[in-house]
Amino acid sequence: MRAVIQRVSKASVTINNQIHSEINNGLLVLLGIEDADTVEDIEWLSGKIVNLRIFNDENGVMNVSVKDINGDILIVSQFTLHASTKKGNRPSYIRASKPEFAIPMYERFVKQLSNDLDKNIQTGVFGADMKVELLNDGPVTIVIDSKNRE
Repeated sequence: MRAVIQRVSKASVTINNQIHSEINNGLLVLLGIEDADTVEDIEWLSGKIVNLRIFNDENGVMNVSVKDINGDILIVSQFTLHASTKKGNRPSYIRASKPEFAIPMYERFVKQLSNDLDKNIQTGVFGADMKVELLNDGPVTIVIDSKNRE
């Protein structure tokens, strides 16, 4: 699983000119799923996101997690995170999972994140044409790949 995590003051997903979901202070997570992903990847990545200390403490130091601030999370599926640009100028998405595998994994990830954060998670709609709007706070953007646990 590959995630782009952005600390946001606000974020929203609009579908067909209607706001589908929105959050204020928290994290916007763009999530890419590949066939090699497992339940272990879900559990590890969810725990990492919920406990990632990227919010400022009282001294202005990034030392507080989204869980600590009782922040919100908006998660959006994004198969393009597994794009390969090795050959040519048209990205290949061969590593991105097909919906039959990706949708249940995405839903399980949302449930795991909700359990770890102990609150509801806002989402986009898998496979929909979404307009994602955000106000990146910092800016703070972190990329995490469950297959490259550095």
